[in-house]
Amino acid sequence: MKTFDVMDKVLDSGEYILGADDTGSHAGYLIYGVLKPGERKRELKPGNGHEEIVLAMSNDLQCSGHFSGTLKQGQAIHLKGDETVFVENRGNGNAVYVISGGHSEGGHDH
Repeated sequence: MKTFDVMDKVLDSGEYILGADDTGSHAGYLIYGVLKPGERKRELKPGNGHEEIVLAMSNDLQCSGHFSGTLKQGQAIHLKGDETVFVENRGNGNAVYVISGGHSEGGHDH
């Protein structure tokens, strides 16, 4: 069984996608994201044919768009297709989120 060092691979973009290039599977993917204190307006959108569950892991995320309000640490939302949420970190420490995604029914077109 292979392990993946996801946290250590977050680049300047603030996200790392663990997907088919790593696992060899198109069934699902995982995104690990970090927002620095005061970082604003990162777009989260699954895209056509995909669905995602966004989980706030550490600190709260201020959200606008399809879901507006505070996504508190330990809470999650579900997004489909072009549903878009913009997230901000208004806290003093890094805000970490994890996105688990996959293809919607009939959505595997690439």
